[in-house]
Amino acid sequence: MKKINLKGMTIEEIETFVNSAGIESYRSRQIFQWMYNKNAVSFNEMTNISKNLRKKLTTLAEIQTLKILRKQESADSGTAKFLFGLPDGEAVESVYIPDQKRRTVCVSSQVGCALGCRFCQTGQMGLKRNLFAWEILDQVLAIERELGVDVTNIVVMGMGEPFQNYENVLRAVELCAHPEGMAIGQRKITISTSGLVPAIRRFTREKRRFKLAVSLNAATDEKRSRLIPINKKYPLAVLLDAVREYLQNSRCRVTFEYVLIAGENDSVEDARRLRRLLKGIRCKINLIPYNPTFPGFRAPDESKTNIFIQELLEFPAPVTLRKSRGSDIDAACGQLFVKNEKCVKIA
Repeated sequence: MKKINLKGMTIEEIETFVNSAGIESYRSRQIFQWMYNKNAVSFNEMTNISKNLRKKLTTLAEIQTLKILRKQESADSGTAKFLFGLPDGEAVESVYIPDQKRRTVCVSSQVGCALGCRFCQTGQMGLKRNLFAWEILDQVLAIERELGVDVTNIVVMGMGEPFQNYENVLRAVELCAHPEGMAIGQRKITISTSGLVPAIRRFTREKRRFKLAVSLNAATDEKRSRLIPINKKYPLAVLLDAVREYLQNSRCRVTFEYVLIAGENDSVEDARRLRRLLKGIRCKINLIPYNPTFPGFRAPDESKTNIFIQELLEFPAPVTLRKSRGSDIDAACGQLFVKNEKCVKIA
């Protein structure tokens, strides 16, 4: 008989399972807390459950975990990149980013990505499959187990387009935020999208309280469509209408991520267009100098970057230049690619 994987289940779903096995309902909450709060990987760790019941659970169910295939640590930032093996032989990468009191994990949502953004390594893999909810949340749990840390923030900005795997991503982050589990605050979890408008509208309708980030990267349809092909389907006017609708129903700012690429989107006029495009939108802008990924693309030099920033100084919203962490281990923005097989945005 195939065992049931309990990781990825809610308390209510675990209760249905234990009831079907003739086990008391209150055990569901204990199992939930052990899996998500105490990071147990086997029923034998659950010391407030009798030995006989633990044995019974072991015959009926399992708690699946990801296997760490490789870990690389940055020499200068404390950033660590993990290659996780999945049960079917595929693999994904995740990044741990420590920064003062924040301990952030950037998780992947898909094996590969179907969107084909020109500057992102993950897009060159193509889409292999969506991750299950447990595979997404166990990236966080596995890093906590390996490093002995309590993660404070999650960004769903790794491999894949999160909103193309909407149900599994939202299930995973809801479980991460559950007060009896990891209890990571919803406002400390950010989901990034390249601009899938129907999913943004659904996210708004469902009144999700997680933060939203949009990978913008250009202020005209011509340039954005060249860099991010999905823009041809959902151009800037349509995308920003969906963002405005989200902001009408949320107290959070939306974050616009803008990867600075020399000769593509880094001119003074690009900065001015960006300022005009986002005028009146409650937001913040994260500028990210391009990380080496493909021949023909490079980051602007420091003086060009500073001129771009100067053009945005009058913009009535926060503008930050994000330092890419982990570029020495290919863990920075746009560098996630499972070669052995990577899109991460790292604060």
